[in-house]
Amino acid sequence: MVIEFGASRRLGIPAPEARLRFEVETQEAGGGTGRRLLVVDGEPAFELSFWCGTCPLLFRRLVTAQEKLSLESVRERLTGALADPDEGGVLDAFGALLPEGEYLPMLLRVEPRLVVPGKEGDYFGGEQVDTWGVDQFWGLPEYPHTPYYRTFETEVDASAHLYEFVVPMVPPTWNERGRVEEYAELMGRGGVPTAVAVSTLDVCEPAAGFGHDHYRHWGLTHFLLDGHHKLEAAAAVGRPVQLLSLLALGEGLARPEDCARLPTLRARPRSARATMTA
Repeated sequence: MVIEFGASRRLGIPAPEARLRFEVETQEAGGGTGRRLLVVDGEPAFELSFWCGTCPLLFRRLVTAQEKLSLESVRERLTGALADPDEGGVLDAFGALLPEGEYLPMLLRVEPRLVVPGKEGDYFGGEQVDTWGVDQFWGLPEYPHTPYYRTFETEVDASAHLYEFVVPMVPPTWNERGRVEEYAELMGRGGVPTAVAVSTLDVCEPAAGFGHDHYRHWGLTHFLLDGHHKLEAAAAVGRPVQLLSLLALGEGLARPEDCARLPTLRARPRSARATMTA
């Protein structure tokens, strides 16, 4: 469910000073374009979908991803729901962690489902393989090296489908059990706490598919800044959590007009894609 989309705005600080930033890996001369990376505190944290847009959607946790970006100054305010993205100074507080750029604030209510790669519900072993097939070198699906949450999906049009993911900076096994239980109890009493994420929209389509169900995949990926315990608790007890997402408009593999469609798409009823038979 959409609670509110704000107007896009300029947030952040100079990229070299930001705790989180997006980078393209430097390659040796003549070696082509390197990996797209999400960097936290100067360390590569996630490898993102390759820039070409024809490779499969990707968020792959790297061994140097070991930091959360919670802010103690707004922790109490995020225990409950926000009425709008600007409430309580939360937007500006987290914006100061990010590289300067244009961001679209989105206030969403999500019902997360925890997914373990290779098990039931895994996008990489399911919908992605149906379209791209398995990796032609490894003979295996893409592997994100992290559990993640699936929250929403819907048809964009007859040839495209939107998939939404919430990706923790560190795996749920690193969470403090006591805090997860506290949030589960809060949600059991009807409370709806708020998590915060920086997000990207990648639109990917294979140039020549090896799968049997060819269509464009819109991947709306929320990287958690705050709310690791909240998301795990919500998934465990089947309750909703609010998500304040800051969509980085210049950092995904999507056109401005694609990003502009998100308010309408995200307001649609959730619908799973029925794959075609080979």
